[in-house]
Amino acid sequence: MCLLIVFSRTLPDAPLVVAANRDERLDRPATAMTVLDAGPPRVLGGRDELAGGTWLAVNDHGVVAGLTNRPVEAGRVPTKRSRGELPVLLARATSAQAAVAACEAKVDPSDYNPAWILVGDRRSLFALDVSDGRALRVEELRPGLHVLENKPFGSESPKIRHVMELLAGAERLPAHERSDLLFSVLGDHAVPPHSPEDTAQGRLPASVLADCVHGEGYGTRWSCLVEVTADDRPPRLRYAEGPPCRTPFVDAGALWSGPER
Repeated sequence: MCLLIVFSRTLPDAPLVVAANRDERLDRPATAMTVLDAGPPRVLGGRDELAGGTWLAVNDHGVVAGLTNRPVEAGRVPTKRSRGELPVLLARATSAQAAVAACEAKVDPSDYNPAWILVGDRRSLFALDVSDGRALRVEELRPGLHVLENKPFGSESPKIRHVMELLAGAERLPAHERSDLLFSVLGDHAVPPHSPEDTAQGRLPASVLADCVHGEGYGTRWSCLVEVTADDRPPRLRYAEGPPCRTPFVDAGALWSGPER
């Protein structure tokens, strides 16, 4: 996944809202949405059918965990465990705080290909760095709008600046207008001003800096919007199995109580 947008404890109707795009090779096998763990808690998300796990997991208690990958020129190391295991592990907890504690107790980052993770619920949000060495680095984040792409949390980038500009004032919008704005941002093709370093000295096309990426054999192939309300209802989860600029979003609500599939 290459874009995670999180509103944490800033919206009156929804203490946690997560919008995400997954950029990946188009031929990599995946299931767009399924029951990842029948629970309790029950965990939903897409499933990577090549390495296993997921890029984003949501449970019925309102815990959401999503990751982005650290680009490595040599590619992923196939002998290491799938980083896709980590969002599922986190979403098996009934709170974000408990999820982080479980991760700190069980995860040696050197066992995994490098990644960065955001995990949150109605009460808290954490950034996890699984990218270097044997120590898991954890930072509890303040309420606000947070954006993560394929860089360490807190990094500046053209994509992050562009997304923050597009979402300025979103907290003041009615819920349906905010959702429409987030769908629009996820499907945005604008390439923000950038330097050669932002495209690896020109080795990458500038289109990878857009929110919605289209390329030869690679691009944005999955998108979602998760809204966790202040009450105890399961989150509203809508996803698009394809580029969000042209793919309808489907409500996954039936999976909260329906059969596994």
